[in-house]
Amino acid sequence: MDLYEFYERRVYPRLLGVAMRPFERYRSAVLQQARGKVLEVGFGTGLNLPFYPSAVTELTGVDPMVEVPAAMRRRLDESRFPVHRYSSAVEAGLPFEPETFDCAVVTWTLCSVADPVRGLEEMRRVLRPGAPLLFVEHGRSDDPRIVRWQQRLNGMWKVIACGCNLDRAADQIIEAGGFRIATLDRFDAAGLPRTHGHLYLGSAFAQR
Repeated sequence: MDLYEFYERRVYPRLLGVAMRPFERYRSAVLQQARGKVLEVGFGTGLNLPFYPSAVTELTGVDPMVEVPAAMRRRLDESRFPVHRYSSAVEAGLPFEPETFDCAVVTWTLCSVADPVRGLEEMRRVLRPGAPLLFVEHGRSDDPRIVRWQQRLNGMWKVIACGCNLDRAADQIIEAGGFRIATLDRFDAAGLPRTHGHLYLGSAFAQR
């Protein structure tokens, strides 16, 4: 394991867990709509698990991460419903039959998927008719001046944040993946640089 691989697998997940604590209210707000059999793409270390409501009966998490850190194991052990993990990149294809899930979730994920449109097409394939895609993402600002700074910083940030992009327009990507956005709230999260804290929170449904 080289130095960057050590950073990516062992150090960055811990840093990310600490950095994401101020966003718990946004997780809670969007995840309260989840129900039934849920597909979560970008499962990471399971930060969403405590925020799912009782309407969720089962969760399938997909993430390229292979290892199971202690923090993830603890969250899995404390989960109120069964959790199944698959170590895979969503754009490589999901190993599930069409119309398997009642809901899909992405939180701070589309920024780092290598081919987010392809990944969303896979999510759409495995969602049942009328099943929602729930999302909280960060990305391209609605202020052109901030966008220019996001583009300047993006190359360096992708290295520091293990593939995360600052300047992706989450709403456009979701629509390009075959979804119709039903609700969308865009805002700058308090206490963060505007280059990093422009959030997209909402829901979408597959176009068929």
